[in-house]
Amino acid sequence: MSNAGLRRKLGRAFLLQAGLISAVAALGVYVAGVVLEEVLVKQALRDEANYFWHQKMGDASFPMPDTRNLTGYLYSVADGDASLSPELRGYQPGFHKQSSQADYSVLYVTERGGLRLLLVFDGENVSKLAFYFGLVPLAGVLMMLYMGAWVAYRQSRRAVSPIITLAREVHRLDPEHPDSDAFKPQHFADDPNQEVMVLAEALHRFALRINEFVERERAFTRDASHELRSPLTVIEIAANMLLTEQELGHAARNSVLRIKRSATDMEELVDVFLLLARESEQGLSQDPVCVNEIVAEEIGRSSTLLKDKPVEVRFTADVKLTVMASEKVLSVLIGNLIRNAFSYTDQGTVEIHVGEGCVRIEDSGVGMPKQDVEQVFKPFFQGQSRRRGGFGVGLTIVKRLSERFNWPVSIDSKPEVGTKVVVEFPGAASTSLQRPA
Repeated sequence: MSNAGLRRKLGRAFLLQAGLISAVAALGVYVAGVVLEEVLVKQALRDEANYFWHQKMGDASFPMPDTRNLTGYLYSVADGDASLSPELRGYQPGFHKQSSQADYSVLYVTERGGLRLLLVFDGENVSKLAFYFGLVPLAGVLMMLYMGAWVAYRQSRRAVSPIITLAREVHRLDPEHPDSDAFKPQHFADDPNQEVMVLAEALHRFALRINEFVERERAFTRDASHELRSPLTVIEIAANMLLTEQELGHAARNSVLRIKRSATDMEELVDVFLLLARESEQGLSQDPVCVNEIVAEEIGRSSTLLKDKPVEVRFTADVKLTVMASEKVLSVLIGNLIRNAFSYTDQGTVEIHVGEGCVRIEDSGVGMPKQDVEQVFKPFFQGQSRRRGGFGVGLTIVKRLSERFNWPVSIDSKPEVGTKVVVEFPGAASTSLQRPA
């Protein structure tokens, strides 16, 4: 694309230049013809006519003009022009163009003392002179200009060829496996342009830095995955061992179950964070996931946030919504939204509804002013009405996941009224649920 685009632009520029040269040349030829006929030929005929009448008044026998290019005819107006050849009859005083004659042939008629003078200028020789001394040199100049433009075009193409090559290599650059050797300045050592060498050197350094960033990202995700999962695995194993103890009380068993569930949640969060740190979703499972089940699970996990609050949770569904996604990712996204609704609702209701292609979470909590809604997805942002613990990253994670997987999220909120969040799932499959009569 870069190759064709840049060269096409150069070709258009030089074609435009050649067209302008041709237009100016044609205009120059036209103006020269007008000047030659209107100024030189006609003025010469006026001078010849005036000279003839002046001489005729002093000498009645003064001969008529008769040269190779100029012929004169004199007749009495009273007698008429019957003595003239048919092609010269019927002309009134003034300049006339004879269509049968050469380009610059002009007939000039003047009248004095009852006599009428016709001067016929034969422009054939003038046309030949204009051709040989005007058009031929002009054609030669145009050919030289066109050849110069063509040479300049070829030189320009050679000058931009290294840039086109660099553009092609940039277009082929794979961020996952960047090839810095393609931008080595040595590949362009035969190019005399210092700018190309500077650009190649800059791109080479840039590709090397991308390589370093990619390697650091891979090392981080690999090490973080191992170092974070190892203690979580230990916690889960220890929790499972505690659960096998027969003497473990009911309250202690519930605490251990909560520890085990939290460790599992942390593993899922680690997977999601590592996913957000990676450039691609490679290694992430994509299976049909029932959104209704995810919502129900997350309501159960987050119910401890309500404690003794007088809050009623309503979960309704019109359809069974199925999304091709990772269950972990979907749990994190919906779980964050449900936990937010539970955390910021002190009384009233939290309604969670699964509809056609979307999930709506609506609460009667503290709400947010408009200026907070516009910034709620920013990292670490906590509005004045929503400072209840946490670090302000939950909705940031939701936003990044929604953009990563094309699940649009919209928020509508009013202070002391509540907040409504809608998550859309384009392309999700919906199955109608039969309602009891």
